[in-house]
Amino acid sequence: MIHTLVVATKNRGKLVELRALLEGLPVKIVAMDDVLRPPLVVVEDGTTFAENAAKKARAVAAATLSLSLADDSGLEVDALSGRPGVCSARFAHERATDAENNAALVAALQAVAGTPATDGFTARFRCVLALVDPYSMQGEGETAFAEGVCEGAITLSARGSFGFGYDPLFLVAGHGKTMAELSEVEKNAVSHRAGACLALRPVLARMLVQREETIRRVGQATSPG
Repeated sequence: MIHTLVVATKNRGKLVELRALLEGLPVKIVAMDDVLRPPLVVVEDGTTFAENAAKKARAVAAATLSLSLADDSGLEVDALSGRPGVCSARFAHERATDAENNAALVAALQAVAGTPATDGFTARFRCVLALVDPYSMQGEGETAFAEGVCEGAITLSARGSFGFGYDPLFLVAGHGKTMAELSEVEKNAVSHRAGACLALRPVLARMLVQREETIRRVGQATSPG
């Protein structure tokens, strides 16, 4: 049985990564905008990645009645006291592009370090995934979470053409490359999203088994005779 898994994101880069990282599980992964008309708008006003991920996953699950997965992730820079954090996607302004956010990050670090600033600002990418089954949403405890972290540092000179977001500025610890210089295979072996998906896979697999058992029981109870 193939189950639909709706991902609460408009970021096609994240969708591609999640499909690769969850490959092999009996799920068809679709974006929320592919199944919802008009598109669902969820205000990400949580103070943590977990709060935002849970809010998005539960809203999409309620709207689609499908298994729903939400990713909330971002960059934490020690020199900026953990910023941009949950505001990573809108660090420059509410509708910022990746280029604008990268420029805002470089400017913020230059202001902190003075001019000329050097590379090597310790940082990490953090990802929290929230998984919700709409048929078991009676309490907050029904939301399953998984987290992944990728340690590294920020360079003020963008490098690489792969990935998205802050990838061109993020030097992956132990690799000597920015995230944007890694191939898809390399990135999916070390990224924060890869770590979160690795932790999520057994949770999702168990949830799928439970759903199939529930479907069978309901079918037997409603079958004639």
